[in-house]
Amino acid sequence: MKAETWFKHPAGILISSAGATLLWGSALPVIKISYEHFRIDSKNVFGEWVFAGYRFALAGLLLMLLAMLMGHARGQGRKPLSMPRLVRLGLIQTFLQYLVLYAGLSYSSGIEGSILVGSTSLFQILSARLMDKSESLNPAKWFGLLLGFFGILVMGFAQQGVQFHFGIGAILLLASAAFGGFGNVLFRKESAGESVIALTGKQMLIGGLALLAVGAVRSGVAPFRFDAKGWLLLLYLSVLSAAGFALWNTVMKYNAVGKVSLYLFLIPVFGVLLSAVLLDERVSAWIGLSLGLVVAGIIIVNRSGQAGKRKAARAESAERGM
Repeated sequence: MKAETWFKHPAGILISSAGATLLWGSALPVIKISYEHFRIDSKNVFGEWVFAGYRFALAGLLLMLLAMLMGHARGQGRKPLSMPRLVRLGLIQTFLQYLVLYAGLSYSSGIEGSILVGSTSLFQILSARLMDKSESLNPAKWFGLLLGFFGILVMGFAQQGVQFHFGIGAILLLASAAFGGFGNVLFRKESAGESVIALTGKQMLIGGLALLAVGAVRSGVAPFRFDAKGWLLLLYLSVLSAAGFALWNTVMKYNAVGKVSLYLFLIPVFGVLLSAVLLDERVSAWIGLSLGLVVAGIIIVNRSGQAGKRKAARAESAERGM
């Protein structure tokens, strides 16, 4: 089965999207474990940027190596992306998204992070509508999006109670979601003539090196002492970032943005469930309702897309019969 056939098939979309969000969700507890191991304080944002820089630069190198082994390093027979456009993509999808994310988390609670980062789906859909007029936004898609976002609200408030205030942290987290949503759509546009694996690797390497450079201004290039456990943690986070972004960018390349964006709501849900397993954190019974709302939103959006295709097919058949 060709890659395009798999990533356009309903089962391929479901497995790939759920896999990417599961990997990203697992990053949340593993990052906490890593910060504790390397003694990175939650207010030490420069140290967090350095650690993120190592993580994404290594992930980029792993993907570029994989692309070379697969023979995809030179793209798919078309002219590769120019350096200015490649740098722009890396700065938006990796550097700016995570620069403001870690800064925002240092001023916010975990619930604020889950809710506001969950708005990436909304920014992704809006960005797609602005960049591609063929992206349709019908009432069913908006209703599915609302259900997914409400699912994140239920999960967050059930875990920590109604504790929310809009300040600098919230603004930075919203900015991160905006950069993430726009970056995903921009990647979809720029990947037309490039291998997804090679392009993902190159943009992550650029973004990771930029994060490392900014964080090193205050923390230095090597503020951590790496032992065997430290290397394993960094390697896992790098591999999950590489695999997660490669899967998600490929799904985005072959499908309408509005059809797959709601899967991003699964990231904080998976994060909470895996935190319970890895960190022995308390999980509210409301997590089931949260997951149900997110899944219901995904089903509604996908069924609306299938109904739209059937309607278009009937209309085309009627025209041919005239």
